[in-house]
Amino acid sequence: MTSVVLIVSFFCVLLCKIIQSQRRTAHFTSFLHTQPLEVNFVACQLFALLMAVWFRLYLHPSKTSPFIRHVVATLLGFYLALFCFGWYSLHFLVQSGLSYSVMVFVGLEHMHKYCFIVTLGYLILCQITRVYVFDYGMYSADFTGPMMVITQKITSLAFEIHDGLAKREGQLTPSQKYLAIRRMPSLLEYLSYNCNFMGILAGPTCSYNDYMAFIDGTCYQPRHQENANGKENGKYKQIEPSSKNDVISKLCTCAVSLGIYLSLCKLLPVEHSINDDFVSSTPFHLQVIYLYLAMLALRPKYYFVWTLADAINNAAGFGFNGYNKDGSPRWDLISNLRILDIEFATSFKMFLDNWNIQTALWLKRVCYERCHINPMAATFLLSAMWHGVYPGYYLTFLTGIAMTMAARAVRHNIRPYFLVSDSHKRIYDVVTWAGTQVAISYTVAPFVLLAVGRSLKFYRSWYFCLHLLCLLVVVALPVKSRRQQAKEPRDGLKDNRTELDSTDNNCNQKDKAT
Repeated sequence: MTSVVLIVSFFCVLLCKIIQSQRRTAHFTSFLHTQPLEVNFVACQLFALLMAVWFRLYLHPSKTSPFIRHVVATLLGFYLALFCFGWYSLHFLVQSGLSYSVMVFVGLEHMHKYCFIVTLGYLILCQITRVYVFDYGMYSADFTGPMMVITQKITSLAFEIHDGLAKREGQLTPSQKYLAIRRMPSLLEYLSYNCNFMGILAGPTCSYNDYMAFIDGTCYQPRHQENANGKENGKYKQIEPSSKNDVISKLCTCAVSLGIYLSLCKLLPVEHSINDDFVSSTPFHLQVIYLYLAMLALRPKYYFVWTLADAINNAAGFGFNGYNKDGSPRWDLISNLRILDIEFATSFKMFLDNWNIQTALWLKRVCYERCHINPMAATFLLSAMWHGVYPGYYLTFLTGIAMTMAARAVRHNIRPYFLVSDSHKRIYDVVTWAGTQVAISYTVAPFVLLAVGRSLKFYRSWYFCLHLLCLLVVVALPVKSRRQQAKEPRDGLKDNRTELDSTDNNCNQKDKAT
């Protein structure tokens, strides 16, 4: 408890120092116009961290009923939203209210589809209004950020209710069986899940069943069969695990990430990569290095936001995910990223699997697993629509489709030749790491530049080289779709069964003849 308070105090001092340093510059007025939302966001998250510690100590499930925990979590969430975004936070209630009405009044058979359309449509409407009416190009915190997380929660909840109440057990996958909801949530439970103070500002998304287990105090019981390792049946099952070490570790990660971002973000702006003088006077290989360093300097902002959000949930007692082999508790149930796996990713897929993890799971559960026509393209399109209406988002995710297809082709056709020895494997890993970092930087550049003109200017300065390379790789190294690959073993099993059946028939005929 004392360690957490000391670290929060350090963040407050750091925040004051930043504001003081800005006051000494001639641009303090512009700072006040562009930064208050971000300052409010950090202040609210630090307050939420203190409230999370209080929530776990004084509103523990053994001392307080689930009703009180729901009420307090919801009211604190609304207070933070109102403080940070003012009356724009009413959009959170409107979006949640419209979606809940659809869940209650529309039949279970089509409820999830209508709820998905209404929730995503309201989010897009707010994004269009904010971008094209108020502040086009402003890359700062805004009220649609929390709405994006609420959209994930509402749509996930709708599909999970549909799975639990409208589908038979045999129609569900193992993960869908675990996530399925067997009764309609009450309005309080619904609002608490969407707007609790731990995740109202930055998430991350979590499943409704996991959140209810946290509120009821049953989240420390082993419910994830894949995480069981034998320790949970022993002494660790009866002792409620402490999250103190994980919270302190994540807060230290936040401090380092914030320091790196504040030190480098102004020195290495991505916009400099499309500067005419820079493009004309800088060799191409140095442009590649600069783009990688600029993206490397930008990522700590997301590391700070998502790791702090994870620490807040852990401080409240949410996020327990079983035990490691050594018996230490794991607090990564709703973690949103794995930093080392991101920075040392050796494939496009590995990078995406460790970046914004909960959003990737949401896209997989509501789109990829349920779409029957080109699920990969549909997933990338949904991701672009969910992120916003800037043209750069769509350029990024369209490029991501080509990158993913090319990466699959390389992995399936070329990687096996480098697995013959450890030295060859290390060479392959180094080359693919460099290629992955360049490909990610190239793909994500329009996501940062936002406008279509600047994004196309960037790609023209690179002569669309990676687009053309992806096209050549996909044509030269075709890869069968996963559904075709899944069919082949079945066909093989059918052939084997046919051969075995014919062999058995021949043996039976011989026995009869004998």
